[in-house]
Amino acid sequence: MSKYLIFIIFITEIICAQNAFEYPDSLYNTGNYFDAITEYKRILFFNREDTIKYYGNYKIAECYKQGAKYDNAVEYFGHAMINSKTENQLFDSKIQLFRVNLLRKTYDRAEQLINEIENDYRFADSTDQINYWKGWLMMFTERWKRAEYYFSKSTYSHELKNICESTEKQLYSVTKAKVLSYIIPGSGQFYSGNYISGLFSLAWVGLSGYLTANAFISNRIFDGLVWGDLLFLRFYKGNIENAENFAVRKNDLIFNKTMKNIQENYRGIKP
Repeated sequence: MSKYLIFIIFITEIICAQNAFEYPDSLYNTGNYFDAITEYKRILFFNREDTIKYYGNYKIAECYKQGAKYDNAVEYFGHAMINSKTENQLFDSKIQLFRVNLLRKTYDRAEQLINEIENDYRFADSTDQINYWKGWLMMFTERWKRAEYYFSKSTYSHELKNICESTEKQLYSVTKAKVLSYIIPGSGQFYSGNYISGLFSLAWVGLSGYLTANAFISNRIFDGLVWGDLLFLRFYKGNIENAENFAVRKNDLIFNKTMKNIQENYRGIKP
């Protein structure tokens, strides 16, 4: 008889806890996130039962995430993880921690978390979802080939795989831009589509090289050293740096365009 009584008390506590969250849940569902936070915290403060700690902290973290308060969201998803009672709750809170770290651009921590999740035997059945989020990490850190690989292993979205493949084909090789500029000044800028800058680099390096060589040929050693140091080497080095910078900028534009396209048009789960 006592066992039944304990069971009834336990079920009653759960029902009461669920009812206690009815008001803050309604605030959350209508987008009043910071009012909802106040109510969730009030319930957690006055109700010390373990049965509500996971849900309360999880919802507080979601509210902070919706309000772009990512540091606070990390804190409360951490509390939810500590108070998780099932493997599903533990997995969900860890994945949310990973997703918030993506949003706040702490990529090293995000990578550490997703690797911990992947290596945890308790989540062996969640490989599909893990690959999906690893693809997002690779995409955020501009490792497009790796992103394409992980999305191809996940059944969640082959659309993102195709986007990564397309983006990879558009990127400029920073190394190639620099090497081209080493060989022919201005060619690195031509490669990245900056033709005017490429022409100026070619002209200035060519002119300063001519003046330097002419000074040495005319036995004006001092003039040759001055021209070589002040003009030729400076323009030659600047030409290489410009080629590198232009390629990086073009890749940044491609990255931003891709991420904007995903933000506006992709209908799957996002961080």
